[in-house]
Amino acid sequence: MGIALYDLSVASYLQGIGGVAGVLEKGAKYCAENNIDANTLVEARIHAEMLPLQFQVQSVVHHSIGAIDGLKKGLATPPPSIPAQDYKGLQKMVTDARDALTKLSAAEVNALEGRDMVFQLRDFKIPFTAEGFVMSFSLPNFHFHATTAYDILRMKGVPLGKRDFLGQMRMKA
Repeated sequence: MGIALYDLSVASYLQGIGGVAGVLEKGAKYCAENNIDANTLVEARIHAEMLPLQFQVQSVVHHSIGAIDGLKKGLATPPPSIPAQDYKGLQKMVTDARDALTKLSAAEVNALEGRDMVFQLRDFKIPFTAEGFVMSFSLPNFHFHATTAYDILRMKGVPLGKRDFLGQMRMKA
């Protein structure tokens, strides 16, 4: 038996987004304990040529619940312009995405298996199946941006470890 699209996508997004929520919470706690304005982290970046924490968090949201929305439509595009957020706004985006993901049923997502899917950037189109989109585009992007958000906070002194990044693992009962 193969792995279901729900387990591949939603369950993976929930684990990862839980990790992002946790590292953001630890970031807020670190800032409070060290008298640092958490909003100073929103525009923090690893390198001048890389995008800031705000973009990384927005991309985690876009490549999770946004990817599922794209699967339903059969079309995914880059995220729309999102207004600037403060640190609490980033945390709310993650919480809202997690809440939306938890409302999806396995049957609803699994019904999308095998469907055609297109990623479109202006006039450029990349054809996928639903599974190919999730495995080769959405999940790699999701993990890249989640890792970069983690790295930015770690670089700024937030005491994080690998376990924080992993989120709630799906262990055998």
